[in-house]
Amino acid sequence: MCDLILASASPRRKELLVQIGVEFKQCSVDIDESVLPNELPENYVRRLACEKSLAGFQRNVQPGAVLGADTTVVVDGLILGKPSSEEQLVEMLQQLSGRTHQVMTGIALTNDGFTNSQVVVTHVTFKKLDTELCRRYWQTKEPCDKAGGYGIQGYGAIFVDKIEGSYSNVVGLPLAETSELLEKIGINIWQY
Repeated sequence: MCDLILASASPRRKELLVQIGVEFKQCSVDIDESVLPNELPENYVRRLACEKSLAGFQRNVQPGAVLGADTTVVVDGLILGKPSSEEQLVEMLQQLSGRTHQVMTGIALTNDGFTNSQVVVTHVTFKKLDTELCRRYWQTKEPCDKAGGYGIQGYGAIFVDKIEGSYSNVVGLPLAETSELLEKIGINIWQY
């Protein structure tokens, strides 16, 4: 069995891997997360996941596999990043209000110089949101580091009317697909 490194500083991804009993080390990697001209959202999250995985693999001095992931929220084909102000958050949440959007996560696993990747898409429908609720949500500080400006596992759960697909994908790491990638290279889940 090989060691696993999670190339992410995300506490949510860490919690999700712990949840399925995977032993791993965590390291953060710094890559440029800018969207390329005319880049489709699915290609964007796959590219970033691969770049994170490869950066972690190149940085690692011990042999082992490196898992990278990137999650984004997409509405009308547009990628919604992390809000940097209350006004930006309100604008994002109003775009999502009363509508269905996609949460896309790219996952990439690099092992022995080879990278296997995939993209998982979950459809999330929000209830109608009023501006005052959006402003109060900003005050919780929860949206600051979240793609699309909300965390389904926190206060933002009250916005969600319906979810179609993987819940863990919306949190930041699709566990079913991640466990399949890991098991293909001999990393077992539930290692308690």
